[in-house]
Amino acid sequence: MTELDALADATRHYHQTKDDHDKAQEAVAAATVAALKAGHRPTDVVEHSPFTAAYVRRLAREAGIAPARPGPKPTKET
Repeated sequence: MTELDALADATRHYHQTKDDHDKAQEAVAAATVAALKAGHRPTDVVEHSPFTAAYVRRLAREAGIAPARPGPKPTKET
């Protein structure tokens, strides 16, 4: 196998795993929105997802979830 053959194989693998990664990211985004719609705190959702708080807020806005009202927020139940 030449270096170019190895590169072609690696490129095919890259494209295959990219598709899998994109599908997994879509699934995590859907689960993130579902958790927010179910009333889970954004802080808890961020802790359980690979996304940043800013991206979780973006997903929420795109899904039509209103921002939290100003003022004190409920504390995490223990």
